[in-house]
Amino acid sequence: MDIKELVQLKQEAENHLINELLPFWIMRMTDEKNGGYLTHFDEKGNDTGEDEKSLIAQTRCLYTLSSAHRAGYGNGELAEIARHGVDFLLNKMWDNQHGGFFWMLDRKGNVKNNQKIIYGHSFAIYSLSEYTLATGDKRGVEYAEKVFDLLQKYGADTMYGGYWEMFQRDWTLCGPGSQGGDRKTLDVHMHLMEAFTTLYECTGKEVHRRKLLEVIDLLLNRIIHPEYKTGVPQFYKDWSVAPQIKFDIIWGWDRFSEEGQKGNATDNTCYGHNAEFAWLLNHALEILQDDVENYKGLFRIIYDHTIDNGVDYEFGGVFVEGPHSGGVYDREKEFWQQAEVLIGLLDAVILLGNEKYWEAYKNVHRFVFDKVVNKGVGEWYPLLSRRGEPIWTHMGHSWKINYHTVRAMVQSIKRMEKLSK
Repeated sequence: MDIKELVQLKQEAENHLINELLPFWIMRMTDEKNGGYLTHFDEKGNDTGEDEKSLIAQTRCLYTLSSAHRAGYGNGELAEIARHGVDFLLNKMWDNQHGGFFWMLDRKGNVKNNQKIIYGHSFAIYSLSEYTLATGDKRGVEYAEKVFDLLQKYGADTMYGGYWEMFQRDWTLCGPGSQGGDRKTLDVHMHLMEAFTTLYECTGKEVHRRKLLEVIDLLLNRIIHPEYKTGVPQFYKDWSVAPQIKFDIIWGWDRFSEEGQKGNATDNTCYGHNAEFAWLLNHALEILQDDVENYKGLFRIIYDHTIDNGVDYEFGGVFVEGPHSGGVYDREKEFWQQAEVLIGLLDAVILLGNEKYWEAYKNVHRFVFDKVVNKGVGEWYPLLSRRGEPIWTHMGHSWKINYHTVRAMVQSIKRMEKLSK
């Protein structure tokens, strides 16, 4: 590894984070009139006026601000904006009757969808725990623990393990099929792992440690492919593989076909999720003080699969997905997958030390900074063609927010600092 080159890439990431990404959001996100965060912006960074505030966008914004403040950015300003978001979450999004957070509000804070969706609640635990770690404000961990307890009461499947994911307002499980009541997903359980990791870091409580270990065990032994160690997207209640279908309430649905079911519905894996799972697992092991040496073989399989199949060595960047055994189905480039693979490949360099991971990292880094970043605006294009032409051009909406982009820079800089010593 060329240390000069490493330092140059780190400086590029720092400049982007400090002078582009964070200012983009600091200047736009605070809703002074109604509370919470504005999250819908067009290609030029203008507010689109979309009348919604989703649980997922509000909590991800809170995580972004809290984690960046905790990492030393913003001179205290980010903590103040984070506090503003917590006020809205607790005063407007919390259901005082049944507990938990409503899925969707309008800008003024009126409820548009009162369902309890575990995907959103995983980010509530994650962001509120991070907020307390970053600021010392105990309201964060108080409500993170409340959500955790609700998940154990209503969400835990005590027969087959794991968590149900789609509920009505009163925590009645939703129906089957597109309502999602009979499905379990990699996405939710991976995000519960990151949420429980940060909750345990915040509280040190044995019950949080135990539930974190349980969800890690599920991910390793039920959710990732037994041979290829790639993520399997959807399951039935007994963990038999289910076709990947569209739910009535879903995040990131726009990448599916109109028929409501993915092509290759039982044989597709997402390169971004695989890399994200690996680095989040590594972080969980660190918080648990577990020996990473026991997992290096697993990490090598995941990262080798990612760079052998997911990285585009002709045009740069990371493909969307392909079959478990290798290859590519979808050659477009999603912003969040680039972000997660950046962090994961730097983890691979640190853990496994092979030059090929560094070369793959440089490939994705260049693609991001040359093609994905919207020059002069500061945020990232959400979806691009294989060659890097923008297909979607919005800078923010309920599913495309600052969480992946800012986190990728904060975490990548931290890893490059470690490598440069």
